[in-house]
Amino acid sequence: MAEDSIKKLTILHSNDLHGDFLPKVEDGKEVGGLARLSGYINQMRSQRENVLYAIAGDMFRGSIIDSEYQGLSTINLMNNLRPDVATIGNHEVDYGFAHLLFLEKCAKFPIVNANLFITMNNARVFTPYVNVDIGGMRVMFIGLLTEEVLASTKNEQIIGTFIDLEEAAKAVGIICDNYRTVRTDMTVLLTHIGYENDLKLAELLDPDWGVNMIIGGHSHTFLEEPSVVNGVPIVQAGTGTGIIGQIDIQYDQEAKRIEQFKWKCVPINEDTAPVDPIMDELVDSYRTQTDTKYKRVITRWARKLTHPLREQETEMGNLYADCMAWEASFDVMLFGSGSIRKTELGPVIEYQDMLENTPFDGPLYMVEVTGEQLRRMMLYILRDEAWTGETEFYQFSSALRLTYNKTTRTLEELTFKGEPVTDDMRIRIGLQDYHYNNFDAFLGVPLEEVKQNMKPKVVATSVNNIIEEYFATNDALDAHVEGRIRIVE
Repeated sequence: MAEDSIKKLTILHSNDLHGDFLPKVEDGKEVGGLARLSGYINQMRSQRENVLYAIAGDMFRGSIIDSEYQGLSTINLMNNLRPDVATIGNHEVDYGFAHLLFLEKCAKFPIVNANLFITMNNARVFTPYVNVDIGGMRVMFIGLLTEEVLASTKNEQIIGTFIDLEEAAKAVGIICDNYRTVRTDMTVLLTHIGYENDLKLAELLDPDWGVNMIIGGHSHTFLEEPSVVNGVPIVQAGTGTGIIGQIDIQYDQEAKRIEQFKWKCVPINEDTAPVDPIMDELVDSYRTQTDTKYKRVITRWARKLTHPLREQETEMGNLYADCMAWEASFDVMLFGSGSIRKTELGPVIEYQDMLENTPFDGPLYMVEVTGEQLRRMMLYILRDEAWTGETEFYQFSSALRLTYNKTTRTLEELTFKGEPVTDDMRIRIGLQDYHYNNFDAFLGVPLEEVKQNMKPKVVATSVNNIIEEYFATNDALDAHVEGRIRIVE
């Protein structure tokens, strides 16, 4: 091994930034924020010779700064962050597919995706890969997306994606067989399919394709060390700007192999990262404009409420589900757990807080199900995949309660207004439009079957209109975890 053939490379990576642009204060210390994240990246670029920065999807959503400008502000901020490559996440299509294509034109960095197609002619929507040349090395990044994009683009029939991991792996093979050359030193999959699917995907990769690592996103997974499957290291850096992944590589260019691979997650705070004054000023300019419009108190809760995990009953989940069922024409609200974006909120709630916590506004639908159909729905929601964060999960309004045995995969109890649910019962369910439009995939019962009970109705044109009115007219709101969803082993 010749000494001069050893090259050093640092790959920094983020995923699921979700508009987390402003710093927070934890234990008296400023944590996260784009200005410090940018400061850390700039610091590494100045201190080390070969540094790349990659984003594994979901730059958008979660912030008024993002939603007020429909992602254009985010692209502008990302341009100043100067990533070398990014891939598409499922929330990149939240403002519509045509708008995403406009935003891509505004990006000054490459956005890659290999498995998003126009169904009419099977043409790829985005460039599937990019080669980044740095320090005499060539690194190929290939982008892959989660199947959830199909849910977000349900009404855009011209868009399709590989929803099968075998097909996604095949797409990687096609790119590597056609475009990976003797000049390619490293191949990186930049994915937004979730940690568990990254593990499965790695199993399917042919070693001859030469994939060296997977940098993932979507599941907001915090790892202490890389997972290695089929010889491929898999990493992910949680969520937000309070953390960044860092891969330090020693590469033997003569032998064409990675001699050393070290990975860690670095916290972004006052101790680790300086403030980038240019980014700070840019973020502040957006914040000043949105504060004028959105920084007004609409209510005060009795205390701070939490939503620590999607896959369980939570305080905020109960509050929002009950809010939707307030004065409603339906019996039970199934409120999407993923619709609640903050892990804690309150007690003072500003208009901005409200919109950032439930950014996915839209119509509210009512359907009628039988007790037998409801039981099937609950069993489907609570299937094994639910506990890995790979499926939709729901928060229930107070009329519905269940006990699920995880070991036997059975419902030990399912009650409606205190009475056991019988097969012939008729129960009216409230659903957000995203969940109604994906009824079959998310709830496991065909919508056409449910339509036989009653024609579905739009009962409200805006979920956030209901939330705002409920908050404005009810002070000192409180909620507790009270056993609506009981999981036993």
